Amino acid sequence: MTSTTATTMDSRNNSLNLVRLVLATLVLVSHAFPIAGAGDGPVIADENLGGWAVIGFFAISGYLITGSRLRTSFGVYLNHRVARIFPAFLGCLVVVGFGFAPVGYLIQNGTLSGFLTTPNTPANYVFANAGLRMSDYTVAGTLADVPHPGAWNGSLWTLYYEFLCYLVVGVAASFAVTRRSPWILATLFAVSVVGRANNDLLLRLFGGNTDVQWLFKLMPYFLGGALVWMLRERIPLRWYVAAGSAALVVLAVWAAPSWGGQLAAPFFAVVMLWIGRTMPSPSWFQRNDISYGLYVYAFPVQQLATLLGVAALGVTVHILVTLPVALLLAAASWFWLERPVMRAAKSRPSIVRGDDRGLVAPAPTALPEEEASRPAVGAG
Repeated sequence: MTSTTATTMDSRNNSLNLVRLVLATLVLVSHAFPIAGAGDGPVIADENLGGWAVIGFFAISGYLITGSRLRTSFGVYLNHRVARIFPAFLGCLVVVGFGFAPVGYLIQNGTLSGFLTTPNTPANYVFANAGLRMSDYTVAGTLADVPHPGAWNGSLWTLYYEFLCYLVVGVAASFAVTRRSPWILATLFAVSVVGRANNDLLLRLFGGNTDVQWLFKLMPYFLGGALVWMLRERIPLRWYVAAGSAALVVLAVWAAPSWGGQLAAPFFAVVMLWIGRTMPSPSWFQRNDISYGLYVYAFPVQQLATLLGVAALGVTVHILVTLPVALLLAAASWFWLERPVMRAAKSRPSIVRGDDRGLVAPAPTALPEEEASRPAVGAG
């Protein structure tokens, strides 16, 4: 029997949670350089390390989310997606606005007097960004004198685009033809790549709206993962397929730096899934997904560490100090907020469609997914 993605990617015994945690750690490492005032950090093919990690998030998420959508009604699917992405996001906004920012304000001003009323106020920081689209990264004039000034959490911007991708797949899968054939998602993928390849025209058509530009940068990777899900019965998840896919990604990025990665997105997804199948993972990580929490809390922890003088000790020390703290906050977010909310959302009976029999369920993990899902999480 041919070992395809469908037959070899065990939904309950894989390393995708751990892969996502590694990707979130790479985002932290990438951001450590500009936050500590040490330059841009490692860059590969004009994309920093954090950017490639976010791309990995989107590719894995596209695969898992598509499987989730095809097993449920749109209402249940949307309920699960909101439950996965919003609670931790809103919780992080509150923690930053009323936990991290006061410390920064005290360090900067020597007093907390005026903190609650200085624009952008902490209350407005939470309110203005609560819809997932980050409109203001500042809180009460803090972070004015750090190497990366003003922004308490430069990682959250990607979540808005991930949620838009959720909606694209969610709506597309509402049509029976999408469930029976990969051609609808393949067409959407092709359109997203063409849009990315013609970025200047795209911006003119949408009046210079940069939201469209960022969406068409990231959406091809999500749809590439979605396409792999639709073709999972035909894709052998073997080392030589992963190696060939990686070679095609490198070739595409080399030949067309601005959109080659998007064109090769399905192959990138195959590489990520192969890693998730073959990389050893402790069972704890298969049951628990703290990658989303690490993604959303790493940046503010790094900014606070810089305020406290850790950046002066060098980038390596900055990473070693901030990573454990961010992991603790991520674990707290998972156990006290994310997992309880997802379990409550899933307690409602989901609708499994008859034509979905035999589909492989996403791992209990997830960058966004079922109990194991999570939004990809983050910013590059």
